[in-house]
Amino acid sequence: MAHSKPLMPESSGPDHANPAVQSALRTLDAEGSGIVALAAALQSDLGAPFTAAAGLIRDAKGRLIVTGLGKSGHVGRKIAATFASTGTPAFFVHAAEASHGDLGMITADDVILALSWSGEQPEMKNLITYAKRFRIPLIAMTAERESTLSKAADVALTLPKAREACPHNLAPTTSSLMMLALGDALAIALLEGRGFTSVDFSVLHPGGKLGALLKHARDLMHAGEAVPLKPLGTQMSDALVEMTSKGFGCVGITDARGVIVGIVTDGDLRRHMLRPDLMMAVVDDVMTKNPKTIRGDLLAGEALELLNSSKITAVIVTDAGKPVGIVHLHDLLRAGVA
Repeated sequence: MAHSKPLMPESSGPDHANPAVQSALRTLDAEGSGIVALAAALQSDLGAPFTAAAGLIRDAKGRLIVTGLGKSGHVGRKIAATFASTGTPAFFVHAAEASHGDLGMITADDVILALSWSGEQPEMKNLITYAKRFRIPLIAMTAERESTLSKAADVALTLPKAREACPHNLAPTTSSLMMLALGDALAIALLEGRGFTSVDFSVLHPGGKLGALLKHARDLMHAGEAVPLKPLGTQMSDALVEMTSKGFGCVGITDARGVIVGIVTDGDLRRHMLRPDLMMAVVDDVMTKNPKTIRGDLLAGEALELLNSSKITAVIVTDAGKPVGIVHLHDLLRAGVA
């Protein structure tokens, strides 16, 4: 019986002589060179217009309208999404569709960011005219300083020339990456400038794993009677009943003021297992003092990091030192944090 040939040759490890790998390395090298050139430009002639563009977007009463065509349009959609998710209201308007009614989406309070590597796409003409008619600030992102789009813009972000990764220097590759990188740089500059926090980020990202990571400990904790707690002076037999019935593998120990001062865990029990009077002993002699605790406003992602780094499976949530809840590793898993 004839055996079919494998689709790909077997390899015992990386093959840097493989033509596909070599092609990939050339692509990454070309695109990397574009990013290096962009960084150099920002430290030179591009710095001032970049600052001006950030100021126009920051001071706008309305939204940022990102527009483009072809590959620039695809990049523009992503840039608009990045701005919107980091606190700058933004959306994408297709440059061709703008002439067929979508100009109505753009108001005099908005700012337009138009992407075009050549700056000469005819579909941009009506959009430029509209921007001038209603005095809407126009930011151009293009590689041609003397292009129609660049000359019409209030601020022109002129990208440095760079060779495309395509061997024919035709398919937009390096140029697309440079536009995307510059758009990201603008969005992050505005994010940092307005002090956009992880809490603000969580409001705009409630779904998926990212949304789970941005939940707070108070959103996931068990509270009230579900929290395993006993006061100082409790016999270990009673503490063990509390630990077993609540199912978290631990019991928090509080002082007369209700402040958490210790915790008894499965590990503490194992360390004292050979003690003949263990069940008659008091928790004060067995507990781990000054246990790790977290605040209710701690992000779930940070809580997970604490559990992993401390090699523990549960942590008490406190408010002014008093226990208000408990978060278990399984709660984080169920929420999709890990």
